[in-house]
Amino acid sequence: MMVLYSDETCPFAQRCRLVLFEKGMDFEIRYVDLFNKPEDISIMNPYGQVPILVERELILYESNIINEYIDERFPHPQLMPADPLMRARARLMLFNFERELFIHVQTIENDKSDASNNKQLEKARAEIRDRLATLAPLFIKNKYMLGEEFSMLDVAIAPLLWRLDHYGIEMSKIAAPLLKYAERIFSRPAYIEALTPSEKVMRR
Repeated sequence: MMVLYSDETCPFAQRCRLVLFEKGMDFEIRYVDLFNKPEDISIMNPYGQVPILVERELILYESNIINEYIDERFPHPQLMPADPLMRARARLMLFNFERELFIHVQTIENDKSDASNNKQLEKARAEIRDRLATLAPLFIKNKYMLGEEFSMLDVAIAPLLWRLDHYGIEMSKIAAPLLKYAERIFSRPAYIEALTPSEKVMRR
């Protein structure tokens, strides 16, 4: 059985929980207190972070790598495109999400308890808001990121969209299609199942 080491509030671990629930498979989630983490976390992941996936002799970390492994191991429903060209484009978009969005998410996650970093936090919020606004027109016609089918791209961005209020990011009216798209993700049964109690209270 797969074991996912997760945190109650980590947006990256939430991605992996969502994929596991979407697949409807047998798995175990072990929650870790990152402020008082067991020694074996740093043995399994030299960076001392979650998520970590363990299956028999295999140990994986980094959410996108974990999720692609799960998708290939349990291909129904398939979350990465079957076509090699589309799959390569999806991987490029996932890479761009990390560089253009989630690098700023990490700034907020790391600095939100430090009031002296207000300028850095405001810059991170503005970068996220502006980048998300550029995605909004995509959802005037598209149900999900790649069209009609829910995919790994939707998995990747969902934890950020859930945390907009929590991070103090206010979207403008032009982002309305993006916010409607977010609600479609949030209404999925697997999304609801994957939420922890701590995540549920992040959103009004």
